[in-house]
Amino acid sequence: MKNNKGNALALLPLLVFVAIYLGSSIAFNDFYATPVIVPFVISAILAMFMNRKESITNKVDAFCKGAGDSNIILMCLIFILAGAFAEVAKEMGAVDSTVNLGLSILPSNILIAGLFIIACFISLSIGTSMGTIVALTPVAVGVAQKTGIIVPLVVGAIVSGAMFGDNLSMISDTTIAATRTQGCELKDKFKMNFKIVIPAAIITAIIFAVVTSGNNHVLSKNYSYSIVKVLPYIAVLVAALVGVNVLLVLIGGILFAGTIGLVYGSFNIMGLMQAMAKGIGGMSELVIISIVVGGTVELIKFNGGIDFLLNFITSKIKSKKGAEFGIGILITLVDFCTANNTIAIVTAGPIAKNISEQYNIDPRRSASILDTFSCFAQGIIPYGAQLLAASGLAKLSPFAIMKYLYYPYLMVVCCIIAIALGLPKLDSNKDIYANKTA
Repeated sequence: MKNNKGNALALLPLLVFVAIYLGSSIAFNDFYATPVIVPFVISAILAMFMNRKESITNKVDAFCKGAGDSNIILMCLIFILAGAFAEVAKEMGAVDSTVNLGLSILPSNILIAGLFIIACFISLSIGTSMGTIVALTPVAVGVAQKTGIIVPLVVGAIVSGAMFGDNLSMISDTTIAATRTQGCELKDKFKMNFKIVIPAAIITAIIFAVVTSGNNHVLSKNYSYSIVKVLPYIAVLVAALVGVNVLLVLIGGILFAGTIGLVYGSFNIMGLMQAMAKGIGGMSELVIISIVVGGTVELIKFNGGIDFLLNFITSKIKSKKGAEFGIGILITLVDFCTANNTIAIVTAGPIAKNISEQYNIDPRRSASILDTFSCFAQGIIPYGAQLLAASGLAKLSPFAIMKYLYYPYLMVVCCIIAIALGLPKLDSNKDIYANKTA
């Protein structure tokens, strides 16, 4: 079927995807003009008709094997539950309460550093950078107007904090995709990833505090909040951290947030079901993409593409550290092309897994590298959803915000240092290749 060197032509579907997606985006001057699912489906069809040595039946079987892989299906189920929880919590008022709680207790002289920390907490809790940016950017603009601090700086603090949670949250799409593709537990990846990026978060908070240290304005608005409405986020975070199965965490979060919403009159039973449906619907494209990508990647592997790519990458890699840097570069380039870090991880994850196994890289470490480099790339590209949303809400050019994205830049620097120095040290007694469920 294929030799050990693989088949370069088998990678054509990926190149076609990039050509269609980037070509149409550049032609329309809009990187979201073309629904990303369409180029992926075209690539899948192309992969299906390649390799004439194999029958179409065998290739369809290979596609279905990849699309129906247990990791892909479990990941889709988690996406569905995460979407439902996020929307129910939002409709219940958890986001507003969490934001207002933070604003009510912030000292005015570290206001922007405080906004960064709030964004970190919210994104860590709700698992979405976009939700954090949409919730906090209008508040950030108001803060800038009342304090005289330049708007791009304040918005930069929000985007920076949003990417913190996008990288670390237990219910983040990127965390779920990274852990499922690499075969490690959510909590183990979190612990390692946290050690790598926490210095970046601390330094970022200090930078924001220093650059705005002369501000002594006090916000006059009395922000109202309900501690009870913040509890679902706290409960989900704590339950996930102590190792409760992620499916149980999300189901419990939905029930908890839904009960609070019903008691407080935020919605009735029908409203609760509609919120869940809206959240699930918002994840539908990501679920479809995951299935299509899973099948396409399996076909590319079946046709020899993965073997070729692995041979090419490994020919340039001379050490374990080189392999780790290779994974980082790979996911960064894929994210630059797709402008979506979750899709980038789903696409590059199987390749990174093969590299990590060949060079004896701990799955927790490869998952952390995948997630960190993808969030770095996603956080700084001016055509990514995060910067487009922030700039649109703040009525700014995304390029005006980029120089204040201290956290994404420091995050990747910390990851590079961690790779170079072999940090953090790992527990050698852990079975690093156990294919665990989250």
